[in-house]
Amino acid sequence: MKRNSTRKNRTPRRLRRILRSWGLLAALVAVGVGGTVLVAFNRGQGDQPPPLQAASLTGTLTAVQNATDFGRISMRNGKVSYRYSLRNETEAPALIEEIYTSCMCTEASLLLGAERVGPFGMPGHVSNPKVNRVVQPGQSVMVEAVFDPQAHGPAGVGRNDRAVSVVLGGQRVLELQFTAYVTP
Repeated sequence: MKRNSTRKNRTPRRLRRILRSWGLLAALVAVGVGGTVLVAFNRGQGDQPPPLQAASLTGTLTAVQNATDFGRISMRNGKVSYRYSLRNETEAPALIEEIYTSCMCTEASLLLGAERVGPFGMPGHVSNPKVNRVVQPGQSVMVEAVFDPQAHGPAGVGRNDRAVSVVLGGQRVLELQFTAYVTP
């Protein structure tokens, strides 16, 4: 029996057909995933408020109380929350650019009138979009912090000090803090 020395591809025909069909399937999956990502990205962009001129928004916010103590809380009882009241006591509008938390066990939301913006979390663990909301002179807003004592499991028992950071125009940061003593 003679072997064909000019034959370059020794892969059987059936295997070549299977590989081609898998290649086509992989290409279709890649196009589908890419399209989904593009649609989600564009949808997310549409939800963002228009860009603001931070230079003209030089107001700042003052917290009525910037720290609270939840005292002893049980992991069995679940999440606890606190609403910090912030007020613009300056003559200029204040821009809230972003909000983030110091730990993944904490979420924060901005309550601006009837609008709830968030929740926001710890950078690197969740995607934190820009807030870009303006607080007019004399206007008050609330930042709600929600702490989950179960988030760290048994390692989270004991004293927990956490913070919510509110980044204002011009990179000023207002820090809202809380303490909780977690029991099983």
